[in-house]
Amino acid sequence: MKVMAQIAMVMNLDKCIGCHTCSVTCKQAWTNREGAEYMWFNNVETRPGVGYPRGWSDQGTWKGGWSRTKAGGLRLAQGGRLATLAKIFHNPTMPTQDDYYEPWTYEYDKLLQTPANQTSSPSARPVSAITGDPIDTVKWGPNWDDDLGGSMETLDSDPVLKAMSLQVSKTIEDAYMFYLPRICEHCLNPACVSSCPSGAMYKRTEDGIVLVDQDKCRGWRMCVSACPYKKVYFNHTTGKAEKCTLCYPRLEAGLPTVCSETCVGRLRYLGVLLYDADRVTEAASVEHEGDLYDAQRDILLDPFDPGVVAAAKANGVPHSWITAAQESPVHKLISVYRLALPLHPEFRTLPMVWYVPPLSPVVDEVTASGSDGEDHRVLLSAIAQMRIPLEYLAGLFTAGNTRPVELALRRLAAMRSYMRDLHNGNPGNEEIAQSVGMTGDEVEAMYRLMGIAKYDDRYVVPSASPETPRGIDDLGGCSVAYDVEAFHGATPTTGVPRPAGATMLPFEVRR
Repeated sequence: MKVMAQIAMVMNLDKCIGCHTCSVTCKQAWTNREGAEYMWFNNVETRPGVGYPRGWSDQGTWKGGWSRTKAGGLRLAQGGRLATLAKIFHNPTMPTQDDYYEPWTYEYDKLLQTPANQTSSPSARPVSAITGDPIDTVKWGPNWDDDLGGSMETLDSDPVLKAMSLQVSKTIEDAYMFYLPRICEHCLNPACVSSCPSGAMYKRTEDGIVLVDQDKCRGWRMCVSACPYKKVYFNHTTGKAEKCTLCYPRLEAGLPTVCSETCVGRLRYLGVLLYDADRVTEAASVEHEGDLYDAQRDILLDPFDPGVVAAAKANGVPHSWITAAQESPVHKLISVYRLALPLHPEFRTLPMVWYVPPLSPVVDEVTASGSDGEDHRVLLSAIAQMRIPLEYLAGLFTAGNTRPVELALRRLAAMRSYMRDLHNGNPGNEEIAQSVGMTGDEVEAMYRLMGIAKYDDRYVVPSASPETPRGIDDLGGCSVAYDVEAFHGATPTTGVPRPAGATMLPFEVRR
């Protein structure tokens, strides 16, 4: 067992209001420069919908992720080395500018410079942010189907609806929607890393973040095709690939990502997961796609297990990271409460951004049907008939397996019913908790994390300076005294008392 640590994120879709604050702040921090106009490391999609880039989840078209061979192994869906070499100058499975969109701005100067005595109202035409040429009609954008705005044209093209053979009514009273924020998944088995001919894509061993070495990148763009989530972009100005960095400079300082920090709905959680690196390939290559969720969850380890802790220390995982894994809200939501689910596990990349599925307004629906919407037995039995079909959520999060989705939604509904009694001054009904395989104390703890968690409860991020600061081993034997007074006058390197009158050496740093 090779225990490694991974920074992971969970998003509670019940709380997302689709305000795009996370997208805008990420844009300002990371892609507010020439060549990155069309890039959105973070974007918020309306589901059902085709998303950004258009139809990104349709791997029948894009050939992203991994496919399972007849022998039970894994190969890149876009093909091996020979197939990659054949497409190196013309890649038909790479999205074009039309699949993303041509970014535009407006001629604001004409609004400001129009004379006051002009008879007609001034207008600002859209112009391309890339070429500067006027655009006659804007026909597509990164959130074109926002709030089902373009549903008449795009809704039927949703790849998940097609895969699950679902039909969606387009009348207002029968329609449903929810928001899906997306960033790079920082997968345990990233296809982008394996596809890069120049070795520029890599996954950091200390925290699992997937990055691009800009010095090594040669702009082959195979990573763009291989990523099934289409979260790797090509900068035509620099000729380099770019992607979400999970704000690693902030994480190294113990701070959450920009999208998490600025999230209005407080729906994001960050924490450390421990996993068995020796079983990654085994988990990604299970035969049936519906078993991929369970296989991925099985390689996530219990941070309280003494054997896991010992193996983690033996593999160089710092003690502070093990402690962070034990306090991790992500571990609780995924493994303890089993609320969070991975996005499209059928891509076999083992994504590390998970989602708590949205709970439809089922109480009002049950009450409208003439039943008691406050009765937990009626409420839980109505989960399978929600406005948002279980099959659609399963197509997004569990490769079509509805059982994990139903369990997560039943637990969310049970939590609401149980806590409603407490807030109304009644004792907690243990029957509600037992109906979803939990105790009343567990339901209350889940509520505190899901409903009223504070900043430090949602973001448990260890800094990059745990027990031993990075780079100390490369100083040729020199060490750093964290607290010189603790040595009682001894030199930090040897512990031998310092000679009288000796001064502190330059590398002896107080903290």
